[in-house]
Amino acid sequence: MPSSKATLDVIEQRIYAQPSALRQLCFHFIGIGGIGVSAVARVLAERGAKIQGSDVRESQLTLSIQSLGAKVVIGHQSSNVDGADLVVYSTAVPKDNVELLEAEKRGIPCIHRSKALAYGLIGLETVGVTGTHGKGTVSAMITHGLICAEKDPSFIIGGILNQYKTNAKVGRLPVNDEQDEQKIYYGVAEIDESDGSHLNLNPHHALVNHLEVDHLNYYDDLEAIISTMSRFVQENEHLKSVALNLSDQGVRQMLSTITLKPDVQVLGYAAEGYYPSSEGSLDQVAFTVRDIKDHGIKVCFTAYHFKQELGRIELPIPGGYNAENAAGALAILMGGLKLDFAICQKAFNSFEGLENRFTVRQDQDITVVKDYLSHPTGMKRVLESAKRMEHHKIWCVFKPYRFTLMKYHGEDYARAFTGADDVLITTMYAANEPSLPGIDTQWFVDQLRAFGNQTHFIPEQNDLIPFLQEHVQPKDLIFFFGGDDFFRMADAWMDERAHKFKNN
Repeated sequence: MPSSKATLDVIEQRIYAQPSALRQLCFHFIGIGGIGVSAVARVLAERGAKIQGSDVRESQLTLSIQSLGAKVVIGHQSSNVDGADLVVYSTAVPKDNVELLEAEKRGIPCIHRSKALAYGLIGLETVGVTGTHGKGTVSAMITHGLICAEKDPSFIIGGILNQYKTNAKVGRLPVNDEQDEQKIYYGVAEIDESDGSHLNLNPHHALVNHLEVDHLNYYDDLEAIISTMSRFVQENEHLKSVALNLSDQGVRQMLSTITLKPDVQVLGYAAEGYYPSSEGSLDQVAFTVRDIKDHGIKVCFTAYHFKQELGRIELPIPGGYNAENAAGALAILMGGLKLDFAICQKAFNSFEGLENRFTVRQDQDITVVKDYLSHPTGMKRVLESAKRMEHHKIWCVFKPYRFTLMKYHGEDYARAFTGADDVLITTMYAANEPSLPGIDTQWFVDQLRAFGNQTHFIPEQNDLIPFLQEHVQPKDLIFFFGGDDFFRMADAWMDERAHKFKNN
């Protein structure tokens, strides 16, 4: 029998009128240990809401949320939603999840993670970063820039910022819900476009970094991706500025189709080497980075505002493509938020990146790199930068993801992996997608081999490390592209090697 819980409309009216009303609510998060879900839970907890949740296993993130006083249960069961005013789910939660069904049965409002993220940003001047890839790093760069400017921003990002050891934090907030006209309270969020939920958010400043074919479990094609992103920009009544990556063909296509209010500032940005000459001179683009030097472990470049040279930046993280990410962050920090270049330069020169984004571990013999990337364009750029690092051979370890992505991008992956000497492929992760005729892991392996890639098919994931242990040589560079299961495996291998070196 449904409970007498307040309706979602009533709850939202209350918290948008008086943000301190969050302190009177209990949020239950299904899958609270997810990197994006945990970030939202953390911010709401720091804003005074009562937080509880569940997940299938204990992790660093569940323990971190528990340290804030949240109740976290390992395992899903209907009683977990007891006491909740709102139940929060992500697209990864199946519709038949027992907690989701129980909440609906009891009449407890259920909201997507994106709506809860919006609650965490109430009362703030918000920056939302989205796009097919690079959004986490750009969000982190903007956050670090605001911290260097002593603005004390709140942030919600789908990755751990190496400098701050967290994926989310509440910064300075209005006191007693009253805005001081002399102060601006900032919030930065990575906004996921994979399932259309970015339409639930209306940041004051938006950035679109890349628009390529991805997430074909939700979108039909690139046109659908661009159309939905256009809605995100055009339908946002709060929008003050939008930064657009003019190096990216999909973003340029979107720009040609949208109509914005006259008071919305459009901030184009681009990176030399990626911006097509057919689009004209870089001097016509608001914020650009030029003379890019990829030194393997760091990236140096010169920043420009139109024709004006701003200064040289030495970004102390690997990946030449991060110069382009920095151009986007610069567009928001200087163009949208009006920070001085000197502050931005200081921020970029001290930026330490995100956990598991080109994260390097080394021992006496080999170097391992962990990276969440699963889109071929991003992986190609990572492997291009890897060639500038000291190495004997480059190995690439990858688990194909989703039938739709493999079918559409098979040749793109094959071209990307030509940047490696050897490629290890394990059995595809379908993510609950229905199978497609003729598309399986062996088909994917054949695609890679057809382009000349030295490809090893290792069906069982647990056999990857023994294979590497047997075949890698000193000075080899091994990339693990994927998710947490791959990273735990890579870390365990490096820990074991470190232990052996210590005892020998």
